[in-house]
Amino acid sequence: MACLSKKKKKHCLQLQPLFSISNFDPLLDHPIIIIIINSLSLHLLHGQSHLFFLLSSWPLSPTLLALLRSNGMIIPIVSICSSNLSNLVPLTVQTFTGTYGINYGRIADNIPSPDQVVTLLRAAKIRNVRIYDADHSVLKAFSGTGFNLVIGLPNGQLQDMSSNADHALNWVKDNVQSFLPGTPIRGIAVGNEVLGGEDYSLWGELLGAAKNIYNATKKLNLHEQIEISTANSFAVFSNSYPPSSCKFKDSVTQYMKPLLEFFSQIGSPFCLNAYPSLAYASDPEHIDLNYALFQPTKGIYDPKFRLHYDNMLDAQIDAAYSALENAGFNKMEVIVTETGWASNGDPNEAGANMTNARTYNYNLRKRLAKRKGTPHRPKNIVKAYIFAVFNEDSKPGASSERNYGLFKADGNISYDIGFHGLNAARSSRLSLKSISADSMATMIVSLCALMLLIF
Repeated sequence: MACLSKKKKKHCLQLQPLFSISNFDPLLDHPIIIIIINSLSLHLLHGQSHLFFLLSSWPLSPTLLALLRSNGMIIPIVSICSSNLSNLVPLTVQTFTGTYGINYGRIADNIPSPDQVVTLLRAAKIRNVRIYDADHSVLKAFSGTGFNLVIGLPNGQLQDMSSNADHALNWVKDNVQSFLPGTPIRGIAVGNEVLGGEDYSLWGELLGAAKNIYNATKKLNLHEQIEISTANSFAVFSNSYPPSSCKFKDSVTQYMKPLLEFFSQIGSPFCLNAYPSLAYASDPEHIDLNYALFQPTKGIYDPKFRLHYDNMLDAQIDAAYSALENAGFNKMEVIVTETGWASNGDPNEAGANMTNARTYNYNLRKRLAKRKGTPHRPKNIVKAYIFAVFNEDSKPGASSERNYGLFKADGNISYDIGFHGLNAARSSRLSLKSISADSMATMIVSLCALMLLIF
């Protein structure tokens, strides 16, 4: 039933789908129900030549939506808010779909090509992906895929972007605007773990870079589609145990507070890289391994919050919420932008082994699938990006740094948490080659004509 007014039932139409295109897509997770309206033909949206869609009773798969987007035919979901069709208003694009995402790092010389990675992630039904730069070969590979992609502005470019607004504008033009709408870029991560990091010279550049990148998206009319954020490590906190005691370090606060004020104004979340594995490795004698692995345990009790925690990740997230509250940002959402467990490490890296890596990542998937919040913020559903797709053999540092991948360099799984390797993904994926983009587009145009006749 599609109603143009809640009060006037006579404006409601009973519409039945003529056919289900979702049958062509074996990777469908949640049907997206739509009616397509050609706004140009209706002359309702100031002459914009786009196809709009709204909730109704038509199943359409994410892959088809991506195909249409890549041909410039679809833009964000809109809603009908009254009986007047001229009130159609575009909604902001979602940065994150569901609760599970993954980081696609590429500091390696032996991993699969970006096109193969797309195949791998599609088979795993992972819709949310973060990369640490804006490599054009990756952006091209993700064109027309329907993923939610967050790209990165590397730390090495912060100073330039902070001091030169024109350079920021050109960066957004070259790495974002030129790939839209085909490549589904949903966010820009400005730097990574800058505050609390060892390069103090960047601390004062982060806010300026974030503002200039945001202003560039605004100038290009992309600010409602692209979310600006930055990821923080636990080095920004002075104490995180128990969660209620967590505050930002005094040395960080002078930089963090104006950054949070800016993010609050533009609706950005607080992005947290949270690793129970690192906390455990720092004090294995006093931290219960089961608590870090989501295994049965007595957990901890926070006397100020009066809450019990049965796993460390929830406690780490609530520690971040506590720090935000203490800084005056009670409404800001926390998103976990990195979490994971190394499958191998140096002798002094306690817990870094295959068994623990599998246990953590398997239990993390189950925990995220519950779509629930934390003890302190039960209504804020936990969302997390796993680190990472591959073991990265060229990363410097301890052995663990090169062993966080869910997949090996050859595309096979590192350990079984329910995903399949690249070869299995290729063989199980149903081919869509028999349905060309042109023929699909023709079907959609036909549907638009039908909708025009109905309306």
